[in-house]
Amino acid sequence: MQRGASTVPLRVGSELRNGDKLVTGANARIYVQTADGSTVKLGENATLKLEGLSQKREEQSLFNAVLDVAKGAFRFTTSGLAKLKGRDVTVRVAGATIGIRGTDVWGKDGNEQGVVCLIEGKIDVTGVDNRQFVMDQPLSFYKMPKGAAPLPVAPVEMEQLKKWAVETDIAGPAMHSGGKWKVELLTLAEERAALAAYDQWRDAGYDVRLKPVASADGWAYTLRIHGLASRSEAEKLAAQLKGMLGADSPGVSR
Repeated sequence: MQRGASTVPLRVGSELRNGDKLVTGANARIYVQTADGSTVKLGENATLKLEGLSQKREEQSLFNAVLDVAKGAFRFTTSGLAKLKGRDVTVRVAGATIGIRGTDVWGKDGNEQGVVCLIEGKIDVTGVDNRQFVMDQPLSFYKMPKGAAPLPVAPVEMEQLKKWAVETDIAGPAMHSGGKWKVELLTLAEERAALAAYDQWRDAGYDVRLKPVASADGWAYTLRIHGLASRSEAEKLAAQLKGMLGADSPGVSR
């Protein structure tokens, strides 16, 4: 099965199955929320195949997956409460194999070279030359030119990282500013759950705000997107985000 989209959320373990293939076209982005709460972003003209999906539902659950990036750019991010959960995720990209336990990593299989960039955390790497090594220095990258030997791991400049991140980020309402309209995504009763939702929406590329609201039972926490210029713009965004990351019935307000 193949899926292609611009801003559609898919959850591994429910909508997606082993053998599924995600394909994006020009100017498209897609993100996948895994069963452990991590997020996989896929850039334009990319292909990702899912294998080895499983999750042991025990007291210490372990999420397993093999993500085969056949083409294009990806980013795997573990954030917030998801960092406390167990995972054994393998990413194959440009001939390299990456073992992920909990981290933030960007990579790409491009026409001229493959790249693995560690943003945060630690990864085990088996390179295209079958050399095994560990990357544990944040903001470092491993470059694999096509038809040539891979280069040593080196620090990455922040400006380069920003350019790479743009390839996988989903354009959100951060582009809007100064407007008085906002989208109310969801309201949660527990602070812990609200903070986890905040992290997930931020990782997906949206400039969300978390607002505590007094209620009869104490406090509730509302996740919002601010800065929309008009009601119609806010309603359009609310419709677009409906069903994403728990936002089943987003509303608008001023």
